[in-house]
Amino acid sequence: MIISQHQHDLETATGTMRTYRYSPIEPGNYPCLIFYSEIFQQTAPIARSAKILAGHGFHVLVPEVFHELNPIGTVLGYDDAGKEKGNNDKWTKPLEAHDSDTDALIKFAKDLEGCNGNVGAIGVCIGGHLAYRAALNPNINSAFCLYPTDIHSDTLPANKGNNSLENINNIKGEIHFIFGKQDPHVPVEGRVKIYQACQQSGINFQWQEVNAQHAFMRDEGERYDPALALLMYQQAVSLFSRTLA
Repeated sequence: MIISQHQHDLETATGTMRTYRYSPIEPGNYPCLIFYSEIFQQTAPIARSAKILAGHGFHVLVPEVFHELNPIGTVLGYDDAGKEKGNNDKWTKPLEAHDSDTDALIKFAKDLEGCNGNVGAIGVCIGGHLAYRAALNPNINSAFCLYPTDIHSDTLPANKGNNSLENINNIKGEIHFIFGKQDPHVPVEGRVKIYQACQQSGINFQWQEVNAQHAFMRDEGERYDPALALLMYQQAVSLFSRTLA
């Protein structure tokens, strides 16, 4: 499918959030995907991933995940300065603010002309955590979480009792987890912790551990695995086509 590109400034509980939308140009009613980025916000690799997904028949929304902490349009570099700023933003913004961002995105999606009213979530790195976090919202039908960080460690700021993993029973839709076995950000003991919580909760989940490093989806840098990335796109499209139709 040929796609179009748009920008929207959505009002959230914590301020204006620039959101980038990629949509099929062919008229129709398509599902919406919220695509949560890495700490660097919408970099060129994130935009390319969003376009790939949109071309399979989805409206794809890419929010600026740290809009409260940066000027609109901020993109951090894949360098030490960008990592330091992005990680500081990650440790500063509370999960409750991400939750209210998700509420605003869901409302926008459901009001969007040409959307069939169904919404899914996908994300990479911290965005994988945010896709998982979005799945706690009953309006999210399904989620695809690629190497999600900080779920196992409970290191992101939140009010007492609002830990992501402790609230796993709130997930009503289907959720897929994908982890790289060589990813130091989510070591084996962390993956075991998340897997056991999924099993004990009885949620509808699928689990994959692949031979890959962190950020293997990012088509810049030495950790990129093109064949594995292609497989992940296919699996994500399959999940969302089935659950959001």
